[in-house]
Amino acid sequence: QVQLVESGGGLVQPGGSLRLSCAASRITFRAYAMSWYRQAPGKQRELVAGISTGGSIKYADSVKGRFTISRDNAKNTVFLQMNSLRPEDTAVYYCKAEPTPGSRSGYWGQGTQVTVSS
Repeated sequence: QVQLVESGGGLVQPGGSLRLSCAASRITFRAYAMSWYRQAPGKQRELVAGISTGGSIKYADSVKGRFTISRDNAKNTVFLQMNSLRPEDTAVYYCKAEPTPGSRSGYWGQGTQVTVSS
């Protein structure tokens, strides 16, 4: 059974930074695109950032220039560096292994809460 375990969430002040990690197991990690999604209360889940098997990257417009996604295939881990955080970034952040970023199919992690508040 595929496992994706996120970590690194928490409470941070506006303007602060967090680094999320997602460790994958029981999966051929390098064969999947890895993405981060988020879901705020009362809103739909949205794609935040995705990185393909070849290293191509896409970001939501709302996070461009502030967030950076990266992957380490040797450690089966994907990261999301989040800088200049804003209250509107508050959400549960989910990691997903999928054929391409934004696919309908794939495997989800359990999510990690990020709260940006003073």
